[in-house]
Amino acid sequence: MHAIVALILLIPLVVLAALGGLALAIRRVFKGSPTWPSRTQRDQETRTIQELYEGLSNMEKRIAALETILLDPERKN
Repeated sequence: MHAIVALILLIPLVVLAALGGLALAIRRVFKGSPTWPSRTQRDQETRTIQELYEGLSNMEKRIAALETILLDPERKN
């Protein structure tokens, strides 16, 4: 009985998902596919991601140092 109820509820969801995908496909056909980012945009994004990675790595080191400082008095006791 529960399986039938689950199927009855699942079928409309699948149909809605299919219709949504079809609507997006039709929109893409009429509007045109999105253009790929230029090389300069990709290079800028790459630099930004690298800067974020370096900043987060530095933050991780600082947090580790702060944890050491905060936990150090506990080790002395």
